[in-house]
Amino acid sequence: MSIQQFTLPDPGEGLPDAEIATWKVQVGDTVKVNDVVVEIETAKSLVELPIPWEGTIAQLLVAEGDTVDVGTPIIAVEVNDGVVSEPVPSPAAPAASEEAATEPAEPTAAQVVSGMAADAFQPGGSVEEGSGPNLVGYGAAAAATKRRPRAGAASPAPAAAASGTVLAKPATRGLAKEHGIDLHDVPASGDGGIVTDEDLRAFIDGPPQTTGERETRIPVKGVRKVTAEAMVASAFTAPHVTEFVTVDATATMELVERLSNDREFKDVRVSPLLVIAKALCIAIRRNPGMNAVWDEDAQEIVTKHYVNLGIAAATPRGLIVPNIKDADRMTMRELATALGELVDTARAGKTQPRDQAGGTMTITNVGVFGIDSGTPIINPGESAIVCLGAIRRMPWVVTADDGTERIEPRWVTQLGCSFDHRLIDGELGSKFLADLAALVADPGKALVWG
Repeated sequence: MSIQQFTLPDPGEGLPDAEIATWKVQVGDTVKVNDVVVEIETAKSLVELPIPWEGTIAQLLVAEGDTVDVGTPIIAVEVNDGVVSEPVPSPAAPAASEEAATEPAEPTAAQVVSGMAADAFQPGGSVEEGSGPNLVGYGAAAAATKRRPRAGAASPAPAAAASGTVLAKPATRGLAKEHGIDLHDVPASGDGGIVTDEDLRAFIDGPPQTTGERETRIPVKGVRKVTAEAMVASAFTAPHVTEFVTVDATATMELVERLSNDREFKDVRVSPLLVIAKALCIAIRRNPGMNAVWDEDAQEIVTKHYVNLGIAAATPRGLIVPNIKDADRMTMRELATALGELVDTARAGKTQPRDQAGGTMTITNVGVFGIDSGTPIINPGESAIVCLGAIRRMPWVVTADDGTERIEPRWVTQLGCSFDHRLIDGELGSKFLADLAALVADPGKALVWG
């Protein structure tokens, strides 16, 4: 028997550290090779990590909420290899007591800690030291950065203090992240020390306000921090120009209805966003200079002959922009499938770094919030972003074939486009937006322009 320490690997994003989001195991649990033991949160995504050994969990060396450097030991496993050795003391938490190590986990607690299952982050090759680039062989690094509780925060529940792990359902964890609350600060009332939704909401509401307790401070970290830095860099690097066009989208809404009733599209979501996404790819084909990027180092404009279409998604962790690779080569049916998978993955918080890299143009759909338009900031590494506003029934002047005009209710929306004026001049940006609007007004133009 020997104690093996599993160190935090580089999840493939080139980032120096990550936060321990959720432990999937407890001290005393048995694990097999490739069992997911922890979910980590980086500045870009949530990643589940599997263990490269079979054995028994001896220690959780860091607590949920702690940020640790790549290479830092985070969990100790008692491996059945015939070698006897003593556990190495935890760098971030005291060794678990014998009682904690031998006490069987309550079924409800195990279910809570396990959370929602997803595809495992698979190891790259052998599990021997130094052979798996995604798992082991990174060496020891600095000890975990300690959490600093807020002043006046409640003491952690006894169960959390004993193991360094807070028990809570995934929905409760998501609500805590949304409000920037450390679950270690929330008194637990559930069986076995589980923090319930009621515990969290009571903590959020707090006692009646008194003088000096009129503000809440939320740490800026993870996705929100990276997004903020990227938006500032984009806004003050690329000279933004934003143009708008109001368009009759009735034909688009009729197409959405027809496709929704088509047997070929029965198992996918059909929405105005799908039509806009397809129209954008066609408009880029007619205006390829929109799908380019400014290379500052080389002093070159790089035109991309493929469309990796980004979809801005608001999640509890903050704004992320996953993209559909080679969207311009997809049929409408394929694009619908890819868009549905992208949205579902983003909502579940499972978007991986590779799905957020390499985008060429982005759509942000503010219409889902009832907003008519906006001036979006270009996603870093791209040169344009399209804003889709709410589609509303409004009075519209319709011109008949004989030239007569009448007013009737139509589906109307506003499209916006921000672009980098270093490489996209007003003519190109205007032609692109006009083409996009023309396709929204009459999707049949795609057959003519195809």
